[in-house]
Amino acid sequence: MKIIYKDGTVTECPEELELEVIRHSAAHIMAQAIKRLWPHADFGYGPATEKGFFYDVDLGETKLTDEDLVAIENEMKKIVKENLPIKPFILNREDAVKLMQERGAKYKEEHIGDLEPDAEISFFRQGDYIDMCTGPHLCYTKALKAFKVTQQSGAYWKNDKDNKMLTRINGIAFRTQQELDEYLKLVEEAERRDHRKIGKEMGLFMFCEEGPGFPFFLPKGMDLRNALIDYWREIHVRNGYVEISTPIILSRHLWETSGHWDHYKDNMYGTVIDEEDFCVKPMNCPGGVMVYRHRPHSYRELPIRMGELGLVHRHELKGALHGLFRVRCFTQDDAHIFMRRDQITDEIIGVVNLINEVYTKFGFEYFVELSTRPESSMGSDEDWEDATNGLKAALDQLGLPYTVNEGDGAFYGPKIDFHLRDSIGRTWQCGTIQLDFQLPHNFELEYVDEDGGRKQPIMIHRVCYGSIERFIGILTEHFAGKFPVWLAPLQAKVMTLPGTDHAFAKEVYEKLKAAKVRVEIDERNEKIGYKIREARQVDRVPYMVIIGHKEIEEGVISVRDRDTDQTETMSLDAFLEKLSSEIKDRK
Repeated sequence: MKIIYKDGTVTECPEELELEVIRHSAAHIMAQAIKRLWPHADFGYGPATEKGFFYDVDLGETKLTDEDLVAIENEMKKIVKENLPIKPFILNREDAVKLMQERGAKYKEEHIGDLEPDAEISFFRQGDYIDMCTGPHLCYTKALKAFKVTQQSGAYWKNDKDNKMLTRINGIAFRTQQELDEYLKLVEEAERRDHRKIGKEMGLFMFCEEGPGFPFFLPKGMDLRNALIDYWREIHVRNGYVEISTPIILSRHLWETSGHWDHYKDNMYGTVIDEEDFCVKPMNCPGGVMVYRHRPHSYRELPIRMGELGLVHRHELKGALHGLFRVRCFTQDDAHIFMRRDQITDEIIGVVNLINEVYTKFGFEYFVELSTRPESSMGSDEDWEDATNGLKAALDQLGLPYTVNEGDGAFYGPKIDFHLRDSIGRTWQCGTIQLDFQLPHNFELEYVDEDGGRKQPIMIHRVCYGSIERFIGILTEHFAGKFPVWLAPLQAKVMTLPGTDHAFAKEVYEKLKAAKVRVEIDERNEKIGYKIREARQVDRVPYMVIIGHKEIEEGVISVRDRDTDQTETMSLDAFLEKLSSEIKDRK
């Protein structure tokens, strides 16, 4: 695949650049198509993205429909078929402004004003369409092989809510039609697994207008949530953690001392109590620091591992809210470890092993990133170097492959991030380990060392699930609502055939319930096929217990397995033993 640069140089495209060039060229072709259909259109930015491309466009009073998106795609196909050459040219600032004024491109003209005064400005022309761009691009429009216009949304010019809202038109593009078809199939599968749709069908959680971004968990959702929390508590006790709980609202002075006020105040909710400013906590860590600080500590006590399921609140823009994935309040499965410097590597290894155990339990693959010091940060160069080297040493000792994400650490320390890969190949950032020299310094934390002197502990911040709410969303999509038995909100459903006596079914139901199985009974006078389909497709129940005349006569039950769709007849005791084993072992 040949590409052309802004200076007119034509070369073979490096493989790692191919998709970016294809998608950026697709954005220009889409803009040309829009301009043909709506000559008054004025364009903002139109970049390639990780998953496709978009163009922000001012269409005046025009409101696009789904039919309009199809028309744009069809016009793009015409432009591709015309095989227009894509040619660059460069203008000085004065001529570039004049050209944009002639073409009525006020957003591009404004963008020129943001550039350096002596900058030469490059453009690319394809037919009657000209776009300001640094390239590179495909050499001809016919080189765009596989694309689709997907959706529209709103976007503020320059991402500033004080600016005009433009129409953002999105598309996707790939090297081949096969790649595009595979992607569309993945999108279709992702839509089928959408946790918002499944959560509504299964009665797990809800949202309402009175609390945008604040999830409500329904009874079945609480069963799932509590199963996750029970597992969390079990593994933390086994790994030497103690559990604490800290207040949701704390004085603004605390957040100033921690550094959150300077680095995070725009995302924090506040209130006034007794004429003093208080903040609703966006993080649990300062509360954990207060717990450590409330009494003296000896080096013999360290490390101290404190776990907390803390409810935090963060202000997110309304347009960014998305089911359980982006909310304004959520429960972090936090832990804070206070330790000596000589314990850093061992403690990080312990945390990595714990996180690995959890992700393996749910069937996730994962990869690891080491994020280093950001531009806005606290602390000395020496502390940052020691902290970063401590994380590297632990990863190297574990032999765990990782990539370095420069400048993406927390403001108080570097971190290790865990990115999960789910059952259809999507990735999610969940677990994190952050090494912190700063909060112990800011809050003057101490322990008495072996020689009787006072030293400052080092602090680890870490989450495993990340956010209970978000993790439930991820699990819902990972399993498509078909949770393993130990997690399933409804583990078994007893259902009767029409015309049968319900007494035996009720006896089975009561015994399952007494054994702490999450169970329901369906005694409706409906066909058994209908009941089974509803249980499998809506409730996604692992086991359906079917009671008919034969089962009543023989004192047995017929058990239908959700995953194999096979039915097996057995005694209730045998079923209870099987079910209890799966729940206990968390298979």
